[in-house]
Amino acid sequence: MYQYVEFIMSRLTHLDDQGNARMVDVSGKEVTERSATAEAVVRLPVAAYAALKAGTLKKGDALGVARVAGIMAAKRTGDLIPLCHPLPVAGAAVTFDLQDESSTVRIEATVKVAARTGVEMEALAAASLAALTIYDMCKAVDKGIVIERVRLLEKHGGKSGDYHATG
Repeated sequence: MYQYVEFIMSRLTHLDDQGNARMVDVSGKEVTERSATAEAVVRLPVAAYAALKAGTLKKGDALGVARVAGIMAAKRTGDLIPLCHPLPVAGAAVTFDLQDESSTVRIEATVKVAARTGVEMEALAAASLAALTIYDMCKAVDKGIVIERVRLLEKHGGKSGDYHATG
């Protein structure tokens, strides 16, 4: 059993020899251009979706505020996730696709950097916080809002190469 634990610990990059959390040292890696795109889907009750789409929410322009919140999240991810490196975000974009037939908002966040480590967490944080902001701004209409399918869609650059989600 001890050998198995030792083997597993040697594979976990965020643990030191004693099993303590640590930030991975990326100082020896090359700075390369990297990008990542993530999505989140917000399913709204019909009345909340209608108010969001019509721009009649009491709190104001939910999509505009959610866009700014997502960009801010991308820039502050290193402050939010304990062992995540703070990255010099070079670009961040958050877009929305309103889907009337399902009363959903599909959020897509793309983040770009020139850095020594990946930017996936920044894209996921941007999509997630944009979704949370939509929830916050629509909850006065109906609290039955569901945030679902937060996932990485694609990433480019870095040692592990490109990734594209399926399905």
